Amino acid sequence: MKFPLLIASRYISSDKGSKFLSLISVITISGIALGVAVLIIAISILDGFEKQIAKNIINFNAHINISGYSGKSLKDFDLISEKIKNKLEGAYESFSPYISKKIIISKKNLAEGIILNGIDTSYANFTLNKIITDGKLNLADNSFGIVIGKKLAEKFGANVGDNLVTFALSNDQPPSLTNMPIVEQFKITAIYESGMAEYDDIHAYINFSTAKNFFELDNEVTGYNINIANTEKIDSVKKVLNQSLNYPFYVRSYRDINRHIFTWLELQQKPIPIVLGLIIIVAIFNIVGAVLMLVVQKTNAIGILRSMGTNNRQIMQIFIYQGVALALAGIIIGNLLAFTLSWLQNTYNIITLPEQIYYLSSVPISINAETYVIISFLGLFLSFIISVIPSYIASRIQPITAIKFD
Repeated sequence: MKFPLLIASRYISSDKGSKFLSLISVITISGIALGVAVLIIAISILDGFEKQIAKNIINFNAHINISGYSGKSLKDFDLISEKIKNKLEGAYESFSPYISKKIIISKKNLAEGIILNGIDTSYANFTLNKIITDGKLNLADNSFGIVIGKKLAEKFGANVGDNLVTFALSNDQPPSLTNMPIVEQFKITAIYESGMAEYDDIHAYINFSTAKNFFELDNEVTGYNINIANTEKIDSVKKVLNQSLNYPFYVRSYRDINRHIFTWLELQQKPIPIVLGLIIIVAIFNIVGAVLMLVVQKTNAIGILRSMGTNNRQIMQIFIYQGVALALAGIIIGNLLAFTLSWLQNTYNIITLPEQIYYLSSVPISINAETYVIISFLGLFLSFIISVIPSYIASRIQPITAIKFD
């Protein structure tokens, strides 16, 4: 072991020569560990929120949605479908038309306004099937099965196998003696949970052909759901479709449709630089303060070392090693603490959230190795730079002054 490293290790330990750390070292390591853990968890929570909400939205919605402006129906959907597919040039993973209308759904004395969506079997298997929690996804052609959200089911006290009565406007016109509402009974075949209560409360699904007959539509659809094979090309595909489709076609990505959610997430990320800066400042004061305290505490020892021939460079190395060692110990403990708390939260959902406000029922934490590595290297680099200041002060102490120091 090199001489400066040996002396540094002795200075970190207790004054009594035991193997335990000194109080100053313990306080410094604890402060750095807490700072690193808080920073990792803060970034991991924001990253987890964005990933989980994006995942829930993608599971529930298509990557790209084409609809009509102001909710207008799109005619000649067979012809338009071929035109859109040609523009996509095989870039899509799934493509399907859908029908979406506002209706009233009731069970016994309860009634609720919801959005009823008619989707084909392929799209249902691609998206909806992933989030079914009870029952089986059975949306066969011209069947009267319906899939509803968990929150809506709880509101009605409904279970798989129960019947629901639906009321819809005929020809999208107010009811009258000559335009009676459309009434039909559906049987619940499955219940889904998207992880976003806002969606689970108002969206229900039936078969596409059944929806056409129910809403008395001929060759019209509400829009088209498109999933892209390579999600990195969503924006470029959206741009191509916008350029090729004119009014009344309205092309949006899942981020456009849920812009309010992603804007909220971006707003949550705004304070991160401030939090990062404050934690770095605390770490700087911790390391500088700890090393300066040790310099003062070991002033006599520095004088003895200088009188024995130790040069300025070696004195600096002693305290730089000491600062970096304390920081490294704090960073390792901080990483372990952050990982443990993140794992506990993801496994046991210790911290819960009100779904109506945060869109999720518990705090999601993304355990990303890149976050841990970047913060650790940044902390270690700053620790090395910061340790130079008190180390330089220690190297300038004169031997006679140091030996007289009490």
